Amino acid sequence: MPPDTLPRIYLAGPDVFRPDSAQVFARLQAICARLGLAGLEPADDAAPDAAALADDARAQHIYEGNVARIQAADGVLANLADFRGLEPDSGTVFEIGYAVALGKPVVAYGVPAGSYAARVAAVRDCAPDAQGVLRERADGNMVEGLGQRLNLMLARSVGLADSPEAALRQLAERLGVRTYNPAA
Repeated sequence: MPPDTLPRIYLAGPDVFRPDSAQVFARLQAICARLGLAGLEPADDAAPDAAALADDARAQHIYEGNVARIQAADGVLANLADFRGLEPDSGTVFEIGYAVALGKPVVAYGVPAGSYAARVAAVRDCAPDAQGVLRERADGNMVEGLGQRLNLMLARSVGLADSPEAALRQLAERLGVRTYNPAA
């Protein structure tokens, strides 16, 4: 299949903040190519003059560019590894919600095994209340359980895989891509 006709996969995640982001995206795009997919990295610096824009204008440019890329994509690969805490990057979570609202398949990776509640309880002072509901002692807030690896809105709306490669294979299957080119 010519590269311009391959299913397009938007590569969501906090990888744009990494010092080696160019290498991360190149690796993800290479995996996409082997699976008959085209990886679209976020548009954070897509315009040649983006770095020269004022902060608000640059933020708007990035937002509009990423929304346009999600709209143009056939699916989304999302890195949901913990980012600056116990939760995934909020921008990535927005991108997932936007893609799901558009009816696009999303498969995520980077989520530890086990339940979200167990991960929270391991780092915060929590205890079950009289009804057995796990709550943070400091403020009484319930720690969402239900045995999910993430907040249920994420866990129930995306496919979960153990690696970017496995997630991309799931996306290829969902999109009906049957070609696999190990030489690419």
